[in-house]
Amino acid sequence: MDFNLSYRRYVIGGVAALIVVIYIVRLFTLQLLSDDYKKNADSNAFLKKIEYPSRGVISDRNGKLLVYNQPAYDIMVIMNEEAGRLDTMEFCQALGITKEFFIQRMADIKDRSKNPGYSRFTQQMFMSQLSDKEFSVFQEKMFRFPGFYVQKRSIRQYEYPYAAHVLGDVGEASPGDIEEDDYYQPGDYIGKLGVERSYEKQLRGQKGIQILLRDAHGRIKGRYQNGALDQKPIAGKDLTLSLDIELQELGERLLEGKIGSIVAIEPSTGEILCMVSSPSYDPRMMTGRQRGKAHKELSQNPWKPQLNRSIQGLYPPGSTFKTTQALTFLSEGIISPSTAFPCSRGFRYGNLRVGCHGHGSPLPLVPAISTSCNGYFCWGLYYMMGNRKKYAHVQDAMNTWRDYMVSMGFGYKLNVDLPGEKRGLIPNAQFYDKHYRNSWNGLTIISIAIGQGEVLATPLQIANLAATIANRGYFYTPHVVRKVKGEPLDTAYTHRHVTKASRRAYDYIVAGMRSAVEKGTCRSANRGDYAVCGKTGTAQNRGHDHSAFMGFAPMDNPKIAVAVYVENGGWGADYGVPLGALIMEKYINGHLSPASEARAAVFQKKRIYYGNIAR
Repeated sequence: MDFNLSYRRYVIGGVAALIVVIYIVRLFTLQLLSDDYKKNADSNAFLKKIEYPSRGVISDRNGKLLVYNQPAYDIMVIMNEEAGRLDTMEFCQALGITKEFFIQRMADIKDRSKNPGYSRFTQQMFMSQLSDKEFSVFQEKMFRFPGFYVQKRSIRQYEYPYAAHVLGDVGEASPGDIEEDDYYQPGDYIGKLGVERSYEKQLRGQKGIQILLRDAHGRIKGRYQNGALDQKPIAGKDLTLSLDIELQELGERLLEGKIGSIVAIEPSTGEILCMVSSPSYDPRMMTGRQRGKAHKELSQNPWKPQLNRSIQGLYPPGSTFKTTQALTFLSEGIISPSTAFPCSRGFRYGNLRVGCHGHGSPLPLVPAISTSCNGYFCWGLYYMMGNRKKYAHVQDAMNTWRDYMVSMGFGYKLNVDLPGEKRGLIPNAQFYDKHYRNSWNGLTIISIAIGQGEVLATPLQIANLAATIANRGYFYTPHVVRKVKGEPLDTAYTHRHVTKASRRAYDYIVAGMRSAVEKGTCRSANRGDYAVCGKTGTAQNRGHDHSAFMGFAPMDNPKIAVAVYVENGGWGADYGVPLGALIMEKYINGHLSPASEARAAVFQKKRIYYGNIAR
């Protein structure tokens, strides 16, 4: 009996102790680990108002303002304060919205799948980017709407209707953006495309915060501690682009009604002078509350105007690629400048034939570049792939060839400072081993010698090739931002990339490209005031051939390298050469002559039919 009493005493004592421990743990959790009560108390006493910084402005290389800010106003709501105390109809009338919109918007704010950062104690975005007029109407009645506040913001404005793909746009941060970077809250804006995206952290600045004191009725009584704890916003950093907006305008004019790209680079720095992708769109469409509607229209457009073909378009480079072959064959000792190959209207070997236009034969290297002889470069590749004294097997020769192409900027991203760049395609031995089951040779892949077959490149890579030849063997990573205010330029854009080809080999390529302008396939680009070097490209296509051109000028002190690619434009001399020549003249001379301006107007009006539809 005594034992039972003693046992029950221990049980009762243990239960009491457990209850005390549970209470202590709960109090510890509520007071130290959970911030629910703190948030509630803070929300009653304080309003922490975010002050958004001014986003950095963007100018072109000559100081012309391209992107700036205009004031706008957001309607914010704190759900814990609103709590159903609202005259919904009066509120909707003040903002010019329907009751259905109000109900749906409030539901979306509370939906954590759409708004993962939701808290009833913090400000949530209800409606963004009100104009001055809309704001003034709402402001008069705002005191009647508990829980709703106005947040002053700014929206982007674009001075010119050009360079949409480079500039990009700003939109509301997605759940993914918020999850990736805790700087952002629901309703914040973030760069979506172009330099607005790639330089987001520099452009956005740092948020400030203003702590306001409230009374028991939620009315603002002033700044807490006279603003001693406030933090001022820090404005974003301004960007200076390498673009010349007047050159960009000319490029976009020339590609009206056509699908393609024009890219121009300053060889001595890698700075991109213009980057045109056609079709394009007016960047001013993507501002304010109309952005969502405009984005939907553009995304449904079958011509894909949002696609930046300069860095995302993958094309066979055609005969512009022959310069890389000549550099490789010379550097590897497969040919010498005096080596001549026959061309009987093309390359012939057994039943295999790669066609070519009529010209003198046999030809040494410089005239072969000048006339864009297919036969010459096919023979060069055939002898390289079959050279067993130099390469143990065809795979060894193929990978050596691949290494030259990669060193010249092909097959991988150039890492331009824009999002979405594609890498193109340069095949290697493993690629062909898999495709042909280890049974292939130089004849099997002969079309890559003339920039066809499996080879794919972006217009930016072709322009970079022109810049590399202009520099006689090296290039800087192409970039569109010339300067970030208060920051040095990233060393990635000041590092010189030297190719595998020999310096001497480049002299012969330059001579061939100069000859092409003086008496070959690029004669319409020839001028008396400065020496132009060029190379045409006519890339075979299932439909009408693509027209391509790359060149640079002046020959001995190059200021500009340019690539033009016009889908279904025919011969390289049809569109590529004349458009490239106009771009070079505009940049070097600062203007077009009256005759050139008239020629530009003619090309601006030309339309190319894609199927039965003209662009």
